[in-house]
Amino acid sequence: MRYLPQILAATALSLLPFTATAETGVADNEVMFAQIAALDGPAAQLGIGMRQGLLAAFAEANAAGGVHGRKLTLESRDDGYEPDRSIAHINDVISEDKYFGLIGSVGTPTNVALQPIATENDFPLIGPFTGAGFLRNPDLDNVYNVRGSYDAETQAWVDHLVDTLGLTKIAILYQDDSFGRAGLSGVNKALDARGMSLVAEGTYTRNTTNVKDALFAIREADPDAVVMVGAYKPVGEFIKLSREFEFTPEFVTISFVGSQALADELWPEGAGVIISQVVPFPWDKSLPIVAEYQAALKANGEGSVGFVTLEGYLVGRLAIEALDRAGQDLTREGFLAAIESIDRLDFGGVELDFGRGDNQGIDTIFMTRLLPDGFFEPME
Repeated sequence: MRYLPQILAATALSLLPFTATAETGVADNEVMFAQIAALDGPAAQLGIGMRQGLLAAFAEANAAGGVHGRKLTLESRDDGYEPDRSIAHINDVISEDKYFGLIGSVGTPTNVALQPIATENDFPLIGPFTGAGFLRNPDLDNVYNVRGSYDAETQAWVDHLVDTLGLTKIAILYQDDSFGRAGLSGVNKALDARGMSLVAEGTYTRNTTNVKDALFAIREADPDAVVMVGAYKPVGEFIKLSREFEFTPEFVTISFVGSQALADELWPEGAGVIISQVVPFPWDKSLPIVAEYQAALKANGEGSVGFVTLEGYLVGRLAIEALDRAGQDLTREGFLAAIESIDRLDFGGVELDFGRGDNQGIDTIFMTRLLPDGFFEPME
C-alpha cells in the first residue's frame, strides 16, 4: 500500500473543478472584465457612460442565463483621465490575475499608456473609447475597436464645412496631448487633400478649462468655422466665451466630447453646434439595436439614453457575441479569434465588420446638431 498516498493525490486532482486550470478571469459560472476609465474629473461622464452601457449589455445577457452558463461581471477603476493612474491600474489588474480582459477604456493619452502593457501581456483590450489611429494598427492582435477613427470623423467635418457649406477659413482648438494631436493630424490631412490649410490653431492643457488664450489667438484670424478636439468642459467653456465675445463661427466638435455632457454644459447656448458621432442616433427606435439598447438600459436601471451609453452597450454586445462564438472552453486566444472572425455582423441597424488586418468594427460616421432646447437632431 505504499502507493496509496500517490493514488489518493491523483484522484483528488482529477476531482478538482475545471476552473482550476481555466483561463484567467474565467470560472464555471462567471467571466470577469476590468474597465479603466475616467470616473471623476472633466471627462468623468465618458467613463461613467461607457460603464453604464456595458453593464446594461451584461445584465441583458445575464438575465438570459449568461453566455454558455457564465454570468458577465465588470469592475471599473478610475484613472481620472491621467495616464500615470492608468498604468498603475493596469499593472494591478494584470498582477491580480482575476480578469479576463480590459473593456471600455477611455481616452487617447490613457490608452497610449494602457495598450503596450496589455499587448505585452496578451491581455485583450476591447472597445476603447477613442478613435486614435495607433489602436487601428493591424499588428495589435489583442486590440479590437468598435468606433470609427478620428481621421474618419475629421474627414466628415471637412466634407461638411468645405464641400457642403463652402467655407474656406477653418481654425482648430485642440487638447495639447496625443488625443488633440490625433485630431489635428486628421484635419490637416483632410484640408491638404483640398490644397487648404488651417488659418489658426489654439490649444489647452488636458483636465483644465483654460481656453481664453486659445480663443483670442483663433478669433484674430476671423475663421468661418472652428473645429474642436477636446472634452466637454473645455469645449463648452470655449463656446460660451466665444458667444460672450460675439465670436460666432460654425462650431464643430468630435464624438469624444461627450455629446449630452456638452449639451448640459452649453444649455441654453448650444444651438447649432455640430457633433460627429460614431454610433447611430440613440433615440431612433426604428432601429432594432436602439430599441434593444433602450430596453436594456431601462431594465438595468442605471444610465440615460445617449451616444456614450449606446457605444458602451455596443461594446458589451460585441464582447458577448465573441464569448458565444468562442465556446464553452473559453480562452483569451479563442475570444480574440472569434472577434477577428466576425464578418458583417448586423446588430439590427448597425453593422460590425472585422477580419484579418481590420480591427475596427464600425466605419460609418454620423453627424448631429444641437438644437435650442438642448436636444439633438441627426444631419443627413
